[in-house]
Amino acid sequence: MTNDIHKEVLPQLAKLAIDPHRPLIISDADEVLFNFMIGLEGLLASQELYFDWSSFALTGNIRRIADKEPISQEEVGGLLSEFFEHRCVDLPAVEGASKGLKSLSKHAQIIVLSNIPPKYAHHRVMGLKDKDMDYPLIANIGSKGEVVRHLTQGMSAPAYFIDDIPHNHSSVNTHAAHVHRLHYIADERLSALLGPAEHSHTRLYNWPEIEAHIIQHIEIGAF
Repeated sequence: MTNDIHKEVLPQLAKLAIDPHRPLIISDADEVLFNFMIGLEGLLASQELYFDWSSFALTGNIRRIADKEPISQEEVGGLLSEFFEHRCVDLPAVEGASKGLKSLSKHAQIIVLSNIPPKYAHHRVMGLKDKDMDYPLIANIGSKGEVVRHLTQGMSAPAYFIDDIPHNHSSVNTHAAHVHRLHYIADERLSALLGPAEHSHTRLYNWPEIEAHIIQHIEIGAF
């Protein structure tokens, strides 16, 4: 079933060749592989805006320096479009991400599943290549559960999902509960605002932990 997968995502999935007998790692990009908040803060400062770190959300926390009022959800959307068009190529990589994925690639297939508008996907691909993380990208629209289900259907080997946003873990739990879900938020300031995602299997705090955790599971079949 692919009815709930966005029409712009389906052609990307059709291009992938996944070995059902080899473990699969499905990793988010922002705040997992790239320091999204650091890049966003640079954009905000250029527009006399700031992030007030009150909660784990963009809408309501991006405010004008002049009057400290939050910008609207529509303005947040426009800001993100500008970010993905002009800034995502140059985002710094999360410490240990490239090294961790390189090590894990000896044990598993790797796919990057990022909620970036497909029209900006080439910028994300360039950023991944530049930071030595040249793995297949799915530029997703909407929730991730159905896509993860599609990617892992028919697999006999274990699959792993790494993401910072709790509702993505909930979506994967609903549609692909067999996938092992690892909650990770790279930015320590953002991480401090949120506890472990309810529907993740575990919360991890750096790439050496992620790498060791997945390798252990692949080798002994348990967390």
